[in-house]
Amino acid sequence: MNQINHNSIIEILKKLVEIPSPSGNTEKVISAVERLLEPLGVEMKRNRKGGLIVTIEGKEKEKQRMLTAHVDTLGAMVKEIKNDGRLKLAMIGGFRWNAVEGEYCEIETSDGSTFTGTIVIHQSSVHVYKDAGEAKRDEKNMEIRLDEQVTTDKEVKELGIEVGDFVSFDPRFQVTESGFVKSRHLDDKASVAILLHLITLIKEHQLTLPYTTHFLISNNEEIGYGGNSNIPEETVEYLAVDMGAIGDGQATTEYCVSICAKDSSGPYNLKLRKNLVDIAKTNQLNYAVDIYPFYGSDASAAIRAGHDIIHGLVGPGIDASHAHERTHFDSLKNTSSLLYHYLLSDIVE
Repeated sequence: MNQINHNSIIEILKKLVEIPSPSGNTEKVISAVERLLEPLGVEMKRNRKGGLIVTIEGKEKEKQRMLTAHVDTLGAMVKEIKNDGRLKLAMIGGFRWNAVEGEYCEIETSDGSTFTGTIVIHQSSVHVYKDAGEAKRDEKNMEIRLDEQVTTDKEVKELGIEVGDFVSFDPRFQVTESGFVKSRHLDDKASVAILLHLITLIKEHQLTLPYTTHFLISNNEEIGYGGNSNIPEETVEYLAVDMGAIGDGQATTEYCVSICAKDSSGPYNLKLRKNLVDIAKTNQLNYAVDIYPFYGSDASAAIRAGHDIIHGLVGPGIDASHAHERTHFDSLKNTSSLLYHYLLSDIVE
């Protein structure tokens, strides 16, 4: 599919990852998605949870599809302001503390002001703390060192920082000459960028889809319930587009599109999975069928919520999920191509 342009996907992706959007604080990034789509004249509406639903009318309206990708990310909240002016944290999403040690971060106050800092372990200095290497990376020891001249909790509060303020991680977005994309929050902004690129292609090339199709840009996936509502009654197929997990025992790579057979919620629909594999084979795409042992998606959340749908999960292969993530142009292209051909295929029943 030579209409797929990975440079366009990466341009969108860069814009998205540079907008802080931890789960629970996604207004700015959803507004940015709306601005990207406005020139296309697509039908858009927000749900009450703050997610965005884009609808493109197709030939068939009695049977419909929904695709979803989530724009919310991992992050944190200010849990406590310490007497020495440091900030303790509460996690948003399922990462490990060691994955954010040393990361630059941004704190957004309730009035919209922002302050920068670094996430460090309290026992950072090897010249002071004998256990600097062995100290446990946990909520007790990890803290934010603010880039402000503060040494007391009172001085921090005078800045306007309070318990409950959102903390976002510096994405450190980078594209290499060898075709790798390195950034935090490729989960799942890479998939959102792919869907936005496909919507653009459909509208610019005036393609008619076989079925009315909804694209849900969800905003609470990292905390478990992003895509479990606002699914039209006519929806037969529901496809989550989210990262493919890479590691020991996994078939997925940074170069393929990953088709999930099963995750922690159980198996995905077999007929839909077979259809996705057939599409990949027919179009000579690099793909892998895989099982993600510690994973859940918007599609599995929708099933748990009781929706009577055929559900599936695909996405670009992303290394080091929930840490310092990386993928490749090839994975973005293979995923985009699979989804393009899927959107033009028949529903399975």
